[in-house]
Amino acid sequence: MITLSQYYGKTLISYIRSLVLAFIAFYFLLYPATRLIQDLQDPALKNGQIPQFTYRWHRNISDGFASWAMDRVESRKASKVAFLDISGTEWPMFSAVFYLWATEVLQNNWQKNQSNSELMPKKYAEESIKAAIKLIIDPDNASWVVEHWGKNYLHQENLFYRMLLIAGLTSYQNITADNQYEALLRDQVTNLSAEIAASPYGLVDDYPGQCYPVDMVLAIAVIKRADELLGSDHTLFVQRSLRAFQGGRLDVKTGLPSYSANSRTGMGYGDARGIGLSLMLIWAPELWPEVSQQWYEQYTKQFWNEGFIISGFYEFSKKIPVEALFFEIDAGPVVGGYGTAASGFGLAAARVNNKVEQAYPLATEALVASWPIPNGTLLIPKLLSNFTEAPYLGETALLFVMTREKVFNNSQNRNISLPYFVYLFLLFYVLSGMACLVTSIRIIIKLHRASEWRLR
Repeated sequence: MITLSQYYGKTLISYIRSLVLAFIAFYFLLYPATRLIQDLQDPALKNGQIPQFTYRWHRNISDGFASWAMDRVESRKASKVAFLDISGTEWPMFSAVFYLWATEVLQNNWQKNQSNSELMPKKYAEESIKAAIKLIIDPDNASWVVEHWGKNYLHQENLFYRMLLIAGLTSYQNITADNQYEALLRDQVTNLSAEIAASPYGLVDDYPGQCYPVDMVLAIAVIKRADELLGSDHTLFVQRSLRAFQGGRLDVKTGLPSYSANSRTGMGYGDARGIGLSLMLIWAPELWPEVSQQWYEQYTKQFWNEGFIISGFYEFSKKIPVEALFFEIDAGPVVGGYGTAASGFGLAAARVNNKVEQAYPLATEALVASWPIPNGTLLIPKLLSNFTEAPYLGETALLFVMTREKVFNNSQNRNISLPYFVYLFLLFYVLSGMACLVTSIRIIIKLHRASEWRLR
């Protein structure tokens, strides 16, 4: 026989369980389902325009981005991160650049069509824009590349960091018209382009002994993008830079650029990979239109898979057998051959190349897998980020890929339906939410019946 206090204690615990289950049902399951059903109807997912929901994402990210970025700068925590910790060193820089890239597009788009947002992006995000550039130029945030390259890190190879520095400075000035960092931008564009031009094969190392051609494409693209701002002209440089992706720099199995290369010998090594090719094909169309279309065609043929349930890009060519499940810091989770990063950035490449037959399924899959919750967080991208060093990497990356604009107008589009993956995810949200809600209601009914019995 239980005492009255024990009875009320158990009753209280049951009520709390019921409330927790109801909260989970509405906050984490039924709200996301409702939100996603609305967002999936956005015509921009098919017509290549900027989806309206990206403005909501941007506002939500902006709410906390400034405090995170400024805390990182003011606390000097970046100088305490191990220089071989990739997510702790590269990801904060990438987060800030992704944020500025997306902000620049949304601001330009808002000036043409103000119906997507009541407020101007550069106005409501003013503090976050300033914080992003502060992080990008922060010497402490560069501590890891100083460990690799020494004090001359701004003028000695170090391609990855300098590419992101140029990208961030260019977007910041385009958004704000603030030219206080223009001297630094001009110095980096002039010196990095000269260094690439003077290299034997058009290759420059990211880290000592490590050269990734994908970063070469991004570096060439951001140099070209800075031209309009600086009044410079790198047309011939861009044309000549194609040499970095020819001959021995190509993967013999696929005929596509190798993931890695030796900048001293000019030879590529390792297989062509989805993460590298997807990123390349976001930027290559504005550099070498004809070649990029050939690359995209080959990439689709050898890496794209339109499955019964899910469609996406493989991390390795379909000819290469891989483990069913593995994780890599750059590629992210690779499941059944599908690369998370390859498909995520592949969405951006498909949008830029105006390939709706890939862009639409990838966009809808990414959307339902983002798991939006009422406070504006995209739960799964947040969970795939580095909580302590780069908590916004996943969300800013997804915002970046969803805001890419088409370069080509010609596309062989066909009628495309939602992948089954989308329906399965929506069913998961709805059925799991209903199960939690029904369980919560049953607990309350049981407690009510028990209280009635005790009163008799």
